Amino acid sequence: MGKKLDEMFPSEIVASLDKYVIGQAEAKKMIAIAIRNRSRRKLLSEELRDEVSPKNILMIGPTGVGKTEIARRIAKLANAPFIKVEATKYTEVGYVGRDVESMVKDLMASAINMVSAEMAKLKENEVNKAVEERLLDLLLPTVKKDVSEGSVVQSSDVSTREQFRDMLRRGVFDDKMVEMTVANTGRVEIGVMGGGTSMDDIQEAMSNIGSLFQKPRKRRLTVRRAREVLTEEETAKAVDRDKVVEEARVRTEQMGIIFIDEIDKIAGGNSQSRGEVSREGVQRDILPIVEGTKVSTKWGVVDTTNILFIASGAFSVSKPSDLIPELQGRFPIRVELSALSSDDFYRILTEPENALTKQYAALLATENVTLDFTDDGLRRVAQIAYQVNSDTDNIGARRLHTVMEKLVEEVSFRAEDFAGQTVTIDAPYVDERLSEIAQSQDLSRFIL
Repeated sequence: MGKKLDEMFPSEIVASLDKYVIGQAEAKKMIAIAIRNRSRRKLLSEELRDEVSPKNILMIGPTGVGKTEIARRIAKLANAPFIKVEATKYTEVGYVGRDVESMVKDLMASAINMVSAEMAKLKENEVNKAVEERLLDLLLPTVKKDVSEGSVVQSSDVSTREQFRDMLRRGVFDDKMVEMTVANTGRVEIGVMGGGTSMDDIQEAMSNIGSLFQKPRKRRLTVRRAREVLTEEETAKAVDRDKVVEEARVRTEQMGIIFIDEIDKIAGGNSQSRGEVSREGVQRDILPIVEGTKVSTKWGVVDTTNILFIASGAFSVSKPSDLIPELQGRFPIRVELSALSSDDFYRILTEPENALTKQYAALLATENVTLDFTDDGLRRVAQIAYQVNSDTDNIGARRLHTVMEKLVEEVSFRAEDFAGQTVTIDAPYVDERLSEIAQSQDLSRFIL
């Protein structure tokens, strides 16, 4: 099992990102340093730790160059609470929509899920034993026998129970139907500290209150499904909810990371744009969250002072200077991501572990069709993608998806005719299917 994010050195974080994101070395380096500083901060004395605040990052670069992909890969590495949000989802207080404080609530919810899963893992053996016993009770119900003194309850004999236990573990009973009582699992959690509980929280709580008054009901389920239901019930019993909430709050406040995408869309660069007041209002609302404030959630109050914020935007229409000055100052680290070249496209097609060529080859392998991408073929695909980006709108690496889909369209559609064959994707094959479209700007604008 690999290292967790907060255990990795900056060079290791960059090496992990290199497996999926081509180029953008400066952006990876700055993010790796910022993340490592979170771990370093935890080792400081308490007095100094309070003085060290995270250095938030603003990533600037055209669309499709890897800003969001970096966030996605960091999220997969993270054992710290991490969420990715779009700035355009939020509205100024007073407008219909989500307020910016909900991003902190989402981060806390992410931490709750993470800690719950970890604690459930620690109790896994205990839970599995309890579930197994309850399943055996369903499969071997107690029976009553009359004796002279009256009626007594006698359980199934030990040997039969052990036989059933072995069969249960081997999955023999997975499709057998059993009748069981399903308990209500509704839980009411309303943030009462600090006020500001949102209407969504209240509606959720009211729904849970309604479920608490419903009587437990009997249901007929397969043993496979019953195991899932019982595992959920036993896990809820085994895991201390208060400990989960406390640990999640500490992780959120000390190690939480919020990635705000499309922040350029709320910049006020175009004075003629309708709704500009609302966009600037969103910036003003984000400001205290990034600077450090206390946000009331249904799990209690969360302090955002030490949460790391990473924002990104293409800034093709607006500029970073179009953000309100106070918000600009809260993102002291600026890093610019460069546009992708033809060589970058070639590397994207060949180097990442999830490269498009590997994806298409795997998809068609399910139909017994072998795709063989030659080096000259991939270089030609990269050249065409770069050419189309230059002649039309530059959408970065996303252009490769469109080009590749058009390239393998015929093979994918008639896969049954190619079964058992190897289709070689070389330069002539690419030219045959794409060159005419790529050379015609009218065609490429609409098709590629």
